[in-house]
Amino acid sequence: MARKKKEPEQNKKKINTDGIMGLVGSTTEQAISETLEINYMPYAMSVIVSRAIPEIDGFKPSHRKLLYTMYKMGLLSGGRTKSANIVGQTMRLNPHGDAAIYETMVRLAKGNETLLHPFVDSKGNFGKVYSRDMAYAAARYTEAKLDPICAEIFKDIDSDTVDMVDNYDATMKEPSLLPTTFPNVLVSANQGIAVGMASNICSFNLKEVCDTTIALMKNPGHDILETLPGPDFSTGAELLFDEATTREIYSTGRGSFKLRAKWRYVKEGNLIEITEIPYSTATEVIMDKVAELIKAGKIKEIADMRDETDLGGLKLTIDLKRGVEPEKLMQKLFRLTPLQDSFPCNFNVLIAGMPRVMGVGEILEEWVAWRTDCVKRRIFFQIQKKEDRLHLLKGLERILLDIDKAIAIIRETELESEVVPNLMIGFGIDEIQANYVAEIKLRNINKEYILKQTRAIDDLEREISDLQDILNSSRKLKNVIIKELQAVSDKFGKPRRTQIIYHTEQIEQEEEVEEIPDYPVTLFVSREGYMKKITQQSLRMSGEQKFKEGDSLAFSVETTNREELLVFTDKFQCYKSRLSDFADGKASQLGDYLPQKLGFEAGETVVQVVLAGDYKGFVLFFFENGKVAKVPLSAYETKTNRKKLTGAYSDKSPVRVIVALNADEQMVVYSSDGRAAIFSTAQLLPKTTRNTQGVAVLTLKKKAALDRAVLLENSGIVNQSRYRTKTIPSAGALLKEEDSPEKQDSFEV
Repeated sequence: MARKKKEPEQNKKKINTDGIMGLVGSTTEQAISETLEINYMPYAMSVIVSRAIPEIDGFKPSHRKLLYTMYKMGLLSGGRTKSANIVGQTMRLNPHGDAAIYETMVRLAKGNETLLHPFVDSKGNFGKVYSRDMAYAAARYTEAKLDPICAEIFKDIDSDTVDMVDNYDATMKEPSLLPTTFPNVLVSANQGIAVGMASNICSFNLKEVCDTTIALMKNPGHDILETLPGPDFSTGAELLFDEATTREIYSTGRGSFKLRAKWRYVKEGNLIEITEIPYSTATEVIMDKVAELIKAGKIKEIADMRDETDLGGLKLTIDLKRGVEPEKLMQKLFRLTPLQDSFPCNFNVLIAGMPRVMGVGEILEEWVAWRTDCVKRRIFFQIQKKEDRLHLLKGLERILLDIDKAIAIIRETELESEVVPNLMIGFGIDEIQANYVAEIKLRNINKEYILKQTRAIDDLEREISDLQDILNSSRKLKNVIIKELQAVSDKFGKPRRTQIIYHTEQIEQEEEVEEIPDYPVTLFVSREGYMKKITQQSLRMSGEQKFKEGDSLAFSVETTNREELLVFTDKFQCYKSRLSDFADGKASQLGDYLPQKLGFEAGETVVQVVLAGDYKGFVLFFFENGKVAKVPLSAYETKTNRKKLTGAYSDKSPVRVIVALNADEQMVVYSSDGRAAIFSTAQLLPKTTRNTQGVAVLTLKKKAALDRAVLLENSGIVNQSRYRTKTIPSAGALLKEEDSPEKQDSFEV
């Protein structure tokens, strides 16, 4: 029988409890949970705490190590140096390789345009945040120094404001945090992916953040939205404001903001120029998506699209085919491409080494608490320095009592080591004071010099007392921080780059339709909001118009199938639609119920229906409080088919009558207490904003209200001069019986 060959000892392996493969003779089993705890958890915690998640100063460790190295190199006030030199020096604090360090510098650089307030003043090609393919130059070709705003990042760092810790090999010290004088955690955009969690903080305008912090420090109940309307991105673009979403993000730290590109139409070349894009995308991504849509036949309006970005900034140019409406095309591109994108927020910040997802208010509260501690440490450091100086001067003051005695003690002492003890005995001072006296130059041991030095005692005592008062008063500490925030805001604040669009139009996503046929129709609108569109042929063949029981005709008008409707509701909204969206009807039908057809909100009703025409006229809104608003029809002009416009008119007072006019006319307004006034609409100045409150036309008495308004020619007034007014507002005149108007229709076009 053949003997089994013995396996060599060196080929036998085992898994040690520390997870390292060893060449030993036996195998030891280890639970997977123990392996995770011993091997994986330290790695996960290292990534979370020491790499990916920013801390309350707004920096990750890699940012902090790079900036502190540049600060110690004297690059805050000196000239630029080669980036490769900075990268090499930073490796003393950050041993992760030169490529990783340089990538960190690129993101912080002015040339890359990632940050609203870059910390690195760069020279050379640092790429662009809005370009995926534009690579940055190598570190040996570029130069950098610290931007002036870094003076606020390192302010009083040498005054024990933050803890200094050992670097990775304990050969030098580095700050655990940087004592930023403003809430950089919200000003600088930051993104990080750790193990099992992530962080994504959008940037806010520096001035708005400082103003918000000051307001919250003065009044904890301050509404953040009043001073911080939304984020501000380095790439600009437009922010589609949604109050509910914004408040949720401000409260929870989670949610997403909608951004869209900024563009302009150049009529001369029949082209569109896109000059700003959302922060979350890149020009190449947009170009690729548009090319894909053109290839798929989903976009036929574009003749050519090219990237014309140069030293002047970003520019994407779209050549249009003949007859294409730019507004309509852009709405389509917003819907189908990253030209409209969202920025997801996850405000995850390390607080005392623990990751926490916080809202804006909570982050600012934590920052103020941390900054207060920094200021306390700085003041305590200053007090210590001044007390040390005061202590020395107190000793010098004792010498002033008998300078000759001090000289005699020094001269008559045989041993150098006995000079200090003899001075201590002779003047009753301690060792520190005696050493200070002993080190004074011989030429300075005179009354004039000592008097000059000791004059500072009173000033030092007063300064120490003032600093102690600040240290012991939370109100004074708060004022110190507020003054610093105001100074930063005044010095480094910049205008907002991202434009906030408040009244966004809710555009229904519709498929492309064929050319709308145009033919004459007659429009019938009832008092309860039913509408019928009847062709000329059908109208000739029909009989009496049918209405719902209790309903009746409000108005009828001849128009065309392509006409646009503006339907104003009691919820201060305007629904836009083309007549072509409604089917041709008959006299025997009730027609389309507008609230249902246009998707009104629950309980919303029709107030007035207006034909838009060519948008050349204006709309008059008569409110119960006696005011009238004159708004150009052009304020409601949009190019897409069906929309809902919010804030269509003022909500400060109930609207009584809405009238559309092509030109100025004479109008009559009636009050509920039997008065009337005639005025010309030319006396009203048109307002560019839709929700303007208007100007007072009627001066109303107590409990009276504006009741009705009609054209003068339809009023039936005989004694016109009695009610005519040259100036507004007017109290009007009491109606005579012969001037009492007939019942007027509630709808007028």
